[in-house]
Amino acid sequence: MIKKISLILFSISICFSIKLKAQDDDMLKMLEDSIPKKKTKEYVYATFKGKRLINFHTVEMPGPNSLEFRISHHFGDLNSGSYNFWGLDGGASIRLGLEYSKNGRFEVGVGRSSLEKNYDGFLKYKLIKQTIGRQQPFTITLFAGMYYTTLHDPNAESTGIDRYQYQTSRLSYAYQVIIARKFNSRFSLQLSPTMVHYNIVDKLADKNDLFAVALATRVKITKRISLELEYEYRINDYSVVKYYDAVGVGIDIETGGHVFQIFVTNCAGMIEPQVYGHNTSDWQNMELKIGFNISRMFVIGGKKKKK
Repeated sequence: MIKKISLILFSISICFSIKLKAQDDDMLKMLEDSIPKKKTKEYVYATFKGKRLINFHTVEMPGPNSLEFRISHHFGDLNSGSYNFWGLDGGASIRLGLEYSKNGRFEVGVGRSSLEKNYDGFLKYKLIKQTIGRQQPFTITLFAGMYYTTLHDPNAESTGIDRYQYQTSRLSYAYQVIIARKFNSRFSLQLSPTMVHYNIVDKLADKNDLFAVALATRVKITKRISLELEYEYRINDYSVVKYYDAVGVGIDIETGGHVFQIFVTNCAGMIEPQVYGHNTSDWQNMELKIGFNISRMFVIGGKKKKK
């Protein structure tokens, strides 16, 4: 009899302990569910379709292991008339460029421009990426460029003085903090505080440093076509020579691995010292030029990923 009672009590205790353990597990699960889980950051992509809008750099970078070949072409002035076929017959400038990124966040680029026979090199680094939500509302990219002109001084023989007698006189530099936000799938806005430094200036009264703010926007029209606008405002009067703010309006067309841009701008040059500082065309007098940019992306040594 005692053995039977002991067996019954033992069975009851086992069942009771199992029930308590189940209750404890339920309590732990409820406690875990009540603790807020850390949200994974979701990043915003394709703030702009290209790494350049018209003349200005954007916050965008190539994907990992990506090499981009870029051709930029600006024709002559539209107001040159029908004899010059509205600028298409001559007075054109061109730039060829190669730009590479190993990790999709740091980029190095080189190029050669026909205007002033310039060679250029630049570095870009995506410092902060915009996230979905309020964690990080902006994308911020840092830019630094160096430019070297191989132009001969046309007045050297007549004056006996070569303005490029020192190699350092051929150099100029540009620095930017590029800040952009993609507000929705169709609208992006970018602001870029800019500094351009010239080692040599044209007039004694000129300043070596130019400060400007570049504004750029993109409005998506269809899945592959978008409208673009850019404008530069020069902050300081750095030169006694009359220069003008850069303006551009264009259309961006994505076709697979190609991005094709056609636009109208008042800039003959395509590098920062020319675009921001030495722009001699006034858009208000219709001194505008038709131009295009075309780029082709190649993946080297790996699968292309989102930037």
